[in-house]
Amino acid sequence: MATQSETKMSDLAQPVHQSLSQYRVQQIQAVLTLLDEGNTVPFIARYRKERTGSLDEVAIRDIEDEAHRLTKLNQRRAEVLKIIQEQGKLTPALQQSLAHATVLQQVEDLYLPYKQKRRTKATIAREKGLAPLANWLLHFPASGLAAKARTFVDPAKELPDEAAVWDGVHEILAETFSEQAAFREWIRRYTWQHGELISKLKRGAADNDEQQVYATYYDFQQALKQLPPYRILALNRGEREKILTVSINVDSASILQYGHFRLVGQHKGPAVTKVEDAFADAYKRFLGPAIERELRRQLTDKASAHAIQVFGNNLYHLLMQAPLKGKVVMGFDPAYRTGCKLAIMDPNGRFLAKQVIYPHKPANAQKRAAAAPEFKKLLEKYHVEMIAIGNGTASRESEEFVSDILKTLDHPVYYVLVNEAGASVYSASANARAEFADFHVEERSAVSIGRRLQDPLAELIKIDPKAVGVGQYQHDVPEKALDEQLDRVVETAVNQVGVNVNTASPELLTHISGLTATTAQNIVTYRNENGAFNNRKDLQQVPRLGPKAYQQAVGFLRIIGGTEPLDNTDIHPESYPAARQLLGALDEQHGIGTPKLQQQLAQLNQQQWAERLQVGAATLADILDGLKKPGRDLRETMPAPLLRQDVLTMADLKPGMELQGTVRNVVDFGAFVDIGVKQDGLVHISQLADHYVGDPSTVVTIGDVVTVWVLSVDENRQRIQLTMRADHHD
Repeated sequence: MATQSETKMSDLAQPVHQSLSQYRVQQIQAVLTLLDEGNTVPFIARYRKERTGSLDEVAIRDIEDEAHRLTKLNQRRAEVLKIIQEQGKLTPALQQSLAHATVLQQVEDLYLPYKQKRRTKATIAREKGLAPLANWLLHFPASGLAAKARTFVDPAKELPDEAAVWDGVHEILAETFSEQAAFREWIRRYTWQHGELISKLKRGAADNDEQQVYATYYDFQQALKQLPPYRILALNRGEREKILTVSINVDSASILQYGHFRLVGQHKGPAVTKVEDAFADAYKRFLGPAIERELRRQLTDKASAHAIQVFGNNLYHLLMQAPLKGKVVMGFDPAYRTGCKLAIMDPNGRFLAKQVIYPHKPANAQKRAAAAPEFKKLLEKYHVEMIAIGNGTASRESEEFVSDILKTLDHPVYYVLVNEAGASVYSASANARAEFADFHVEERSAVSIGRRLQDPLAELIKIDPKAVGVGQYQHDVPEKALDEQLDRVVETAVNQVGVNVNTASPELLTHISGLTATTAQNIVTYRNENGAFNNRKDLQQVPRLGPKAYQQAVGFLRIIGGTEPLDNTDIHPESYPAARQLLGALDEQHGIGTPKLQQQLAQLNQQQWAERLQVGAATLADILDGLKKPGRDLRETMPAPLLRQDVLTMADLKPGMELQGTVRNVVDFGAFVDIGVKQDGLVHISQLADHYVGDPSTVVTIGDVVTVWVLSVDENRQRIQLTMRADHHD
């Protein structure tokens, strides 16, 4: 078993710095030491800024991931060294090569000749004693090949003649060449630099692609280096669905010339042809296919990592959408035959009432006639201020229905189209059944849709992140890697916002730094049994919430209206003495967050006060922010939902029309924008800005409210092309 010192990530600070030179080695050392001590990434990013130089969650995770990669590399290197050493074949040169390997592929290349393999033709040839002849041939003798080969002829060994002998030598040489690490590395690099990925429509597969989803790739080729990630995943899917054949094409003549240069050089004579033939065969049978598999796997891994990053970035901005606080909201889950489900929530998300109305066909005329009065009655009885309409089936008709009624009211009520992706997943979950046991699934969906408008973060974390519909090719990437990334995104978002510990659900609390599903549930159970928490210290009474978990979690848990005003800030209790000393010196009696205190704090000499309070400058800055704005919510700086009272149809859209819309999804080739019609419009990457855009996420994020102009409308194909370019009319 490895000792604790051997497994410390902090021992890897220098190697990590070699890969991540943008961070100082002292920062890396601090991050890895803090991780070794059991601190979470959100805690380190928020409360250990002095030690890390104010690195954010992304930087800390980069460092953590690189340390894990190096740990795996070192473990594999040690395994390979041990195996080769046990074989008695470890030379100083090989040991040095392994020591200098910086990626796993280099270690595997060096290990290949020593790897236990199935019995090959080359293995059999060696068993027949032909290895000395193969070695002799590589010295390029000027003559005597036939005579030398005859000495190895032995019918008892199934070597009846010279041809059989040379066949065996050929196999030994071909396998030997294919296992040369230097050859593999050069061919891999050359293929990457000069190779092309080619795809063709598989013979007889046209009928399998009726909608011609893959028509672009029926006769396609592009340089490996230039392939965008989404195209790689599309090609992989087409190949997996047996519609496309995909391969790498590269100039083999240059590779064979390289083999001649490395193996033959200036040598001449009868051995040259045999060596060249063996190398050509090694490339055709072993090296070429192996390198193609490796490069395609690397392309796929890179494309998957990019797709996962895009999904994670989209999810983060979806979760961080501005909440609509202090409003009575109606959730509206549209449908045709089964009726539209309505659910009303008070400003805190507490369920008030539900109803089903039938405003659309095929409901009979009587039900349709009753729908509007019932709907209007609910609006007036509960003083509904906002309506959240799900954007699924029957949403356009429901939007028209709602808009027509809002025009008859004598006070303003607005509606918002809400992305309902995953609402049905939540509605059928055990958590939803526990909260609303006597509800139908669709009625729970209406509650979820309404709450998504009130607090997107608190509601969306209740469902599998993969169900929220804000990625691309999410079903084509490794599920484990996707889950890990999305878990990180949710953790970052939840902890950046913080939660009200007296109202937060177990699902929300589970994502708080330092908490587990068990301790999160224990907090809720303790709250239900003992009443609301009055201060953060009370959390120390929660079963199984130990000192370390308390330290990691408490700063992210807010208590509103408790006995300690500082508990409604993101100031950590370990900084309370400094905060109180500061407040005492200012003689502020009116409480934190007042305009007078904000003015006083703005005039402080922070450097002097940091020294006086014996805290770091970054910690003091966070203390000041907390005192200025208790209960602040980072999401309040995000774009507010786009409120509507009237409705558009695709028939209303005309080229050149200017509209406002909400970004619903960001992908490699552009962004999809909800402009208030049933179908989201596409702003292609070339139409996002007046300048070149390489990555759409640098221009727009989910939830952004943007101004767009209509370029074209294709009602038959349900496609809307939009532009954000101000110069679109030039």
